[in-house]
Amino acid sequence: MRVISLPRIGTVPAWRRHARALAAEGVPPGAVLWQLDAPEGAPSDLFAGAPAPEPPAPPVTLTLPREAVSAIETALHHSDPERFARTYGIVLRLARGDLRWGDRSDPALHRLLAQEKAVRRDIHKMHAFVRFREIGTPEAPRRTFAAWFEPDHPIVEPASSFFAKRFGDMDWIIATPTLTARFVSGTLSFEETRDTAPPAPDATEALWRTYFTHIFNPARLMVSAMTSEMPRKYWKNLPEADLIPEMIRTAPERAMGMIEAAPTVPPKRAEKLRRGNV
Repeated sequence: MRVISLPRIGTVPAWRRHARALAAEGVPPGAVLWQLDAPEGAPSDLFAGAPAPEPPAPPVTLTLPREAVSAIETALHHSDPERFARTYGIVLRLARGDLRWGDRSDPALHRLLAQEKAVRRDIHKMHAFVRFREIGTPEAPRRTFAAWFEPDHPIVEPASSFFAKRFGDMDWIIATPTLTARFVSGTLSFEETRDTAPPAPDATEALWRTYFTHIFNPARLMVSAMTSEMPRKYWKNLPEADLIPEMIRTAPERAMGMIEAAPTVPPKRAEKLRRGNV
């Protein structure tokens, strides 16, 4: 039985290296136990649920379609503990020609593609709902910000390059329950999260809340669509979220006020009279 312990930072590249080496040795999926390194200070049970060994198989060179590589690496950021073993079996079958990429009739591949979609959605939500708060001092050469976010999956590494490109002129920290991303002087790094306390509100939060209330359009309110795009689980970490229930409650009254205050259009006859055409 091969026991492969993957690091919590750089998990996907490490899995890829091990998968290539194991395939080149002809190690079958059932002969490998994949696991993540235990968090700092936590005990690790190496052989819990270890599968029965399988006889060696012919060596395999992992050559996959580019779209398959991208989807597989995305899906490996899912929280499913079985993803490493399942994906190793899939890439072996793909490389041997026993499975066609995109064949959703295959249960394992169907699940991998569903998990890829879930991870992409989680990354999109992180990009949309991270809220930075300033923690630096005015005299510092670069402004410094911090944010707390709780994703469904371990997506900090693939999601953080977006923030590095968009906010490259400032230093920032994005902490999650497992990993923390740090961007300091243009360098992005990752570490295990030690402080799980969200950053304190900053001076711009009141301004943001005021802006949020002013761009809210009660006449176009669709609660189900709003909660689909902004699930309630994210609300506790959004400074504007506590305003939403009251805005929903008063939306009908505010929409009626907008209708009553709308300017009236003069009749066409009045315009003709103004122009002297009658």
